[in-house]
Amino acid sequence: MMTGTAMADRKAQDAPQESPPAASARRCPICGKPAVLEMRPFCSKRCADVDLHRWLGGVYAIPAKESDEEPTPPEGKDGE
Repeated sequence: MMTGTAMADRKAQDAPQESPPAASARRCPICGKPAVLEMRPFCSKRCADVDLHRWLGGVYAIPAKESDEEPTPPEGKDGE
């Protein structure tokens, strides 16, 4: 005979696992197809590889504004 907590634990294990609602509503950032939970946020390994190639190729780099002034070096231990 099962106790009340054992029955509740058993019911929780038997319950179907629900995916988060936000995952099904999200779209692949590369092609726009619905995202797949295993490859989230992408829809396929191909789109994940395309994104990785973009990162490694510097497409997602943030441009920096270079100044005309040279930075002053920090003072050393000598008190320079």
